[in-house]
Amino acid sequence: MIKKLKVLFLCTGNSCRSQMAEGWARHLKRDLIEAYSAGIETHALNLNAVKVMAEAGVDISGHKSQHIREFKKVKLDVVVTVCGHANETCPVFPENCKVIHVGFDDPPKKARELAKQGASEEEQLDCYRKVRDQIEAFVETLPERLKD
Repeated sequence: MIKKLKVLFLCTGNSCRSQMAEGWARHLKRDLIEAYSAGIETHALNLNAVKVMAEAGVDISGHKSQHIREFKKVKLDVVVTVCGHANETCPVFPENCKVIHVGFDDPPKKARELAKQGASEEEQLDCYRKVRDQIEAFVETLPERLKD
């Protein structure tokens, strides 16, 4: 039996990007990765993230936003920061826990900018779809990409 790699995806509010990453890891790599997600802060689960993940056949509707403190006792192998803020404010982890940064655009921020320009709801959702697909492509490279 292969030991699963314990991977935590970390972002600012654990509402969108880290949730998508956890969802993809559980969906695509469940035999190799024990996936978690958390935030430096906690925000409500982003409903547009839930919607676009469902379009791709991944249900994250039961996820909840969790604070990084909730993982103090979990012996993580890798922490992947998925946004710049989380990368800059990432807490210190034990020496045997690898921390890497793979940044993705912030879909809610991008969608708000488009909304101000008069973009349709569909065009705003495309921001989420683009990042969803980028995160899927990244998760497809795991766990190989996480090795030294």
